[in-house]
Amino acid sequence: KEGKQTHVLILKNGFGSHVSVCNALITMYSKCGGILESELAFGHVDSRDLVSWNTIIAAFAQHGLYEKALGFFNQMGYNGFEPDGITFLSLLSACGHAGMVNESMYWFDSMIRHYKIIPRCEHYACLVDILGRAGQVEKAYKMIQEMPFESDSGVWGALLAGCHVCLNVELGQLAAKKIVELDPKNSGAYVMLSNIYAAAGMWREVTRVRGLMKEQGVKKQPAYSWTEIGDKVHYFLGGDISHPDIEGIRSELKHINLQMKAMDDIAEIVSTWSCFS
Repeated sequence: KEGKQTHVLILKNGFGSHVSVCNALITMYSKCGGILESELAFGHVDSRDLVSWNTIIAAFAQHGLYEKALGFFNQMGYNGFEPDGITFLSLLSACGHAGMVNESMYWFDSMIRHYKIIPRCEHYACLVDILGRAGQVEKAYKMIQEMPFESDSGVWGALLAGCHVCLNVELGQLAAKKIVELDPKNSGAYVMLSNIYAAAGMWREVTRVRGLMKEQGVKKQPAYSWTEIGDKVHYFLGGDISHPDIEGIRSELKHINLQMKAMDDIAEIVSTWSCFS
């Protein structure tokens, strides 16, 4: 809502075709779920620059629209713009959202061989994530070993997430160890490894990892949800009772719970009577 209001002010003040402003609008609409509005904003850019093309490709990538991202990547070339590392990061991200393993390997190779772009840790992390989601963690680990520089916690984090998908305990332990070495207070590595152990039924190891977290003073980052009502954003954390309307919220949740139970009871009665009819 505020984004659209800001857009109206931009148009009223004559900045509707300003390249930097339009680039920001593309990003804003994409992050708010308005991919069609992002494309419209891109269409209003008078003199597009490399950032404009990267922004619209990133927008389609975030929404998992690989074909659209690829289409704009091709248009970018037709319009005389050479892609950079950010362009390919978005293209790899689009492959990841669409589960396209072979395509991601093709574009990674093309980036290096054809466009002479040196990949950064972010590119490797994206590729490792794609391979991990496809269950190819051994291949992902081999890629990490062949990297021309030391991998960061993002790359190892992608491998750890892949190990969680396919329950590879051995590689999961290695990835978690590397992350902790690089970032000792990273709670995500401990929690993910603990979840891998739990899924594998290794409960002693789960207890050991949880104990290790306490020893090292590592605390899990609390997750939260939020909702926008009117012009105000309300945040809710697990176990948090600081919201000023907490009593009313609890009362409403109890009411909804009772309604759900009542509907279940009615469905059970109807099902029972139908057996006798």
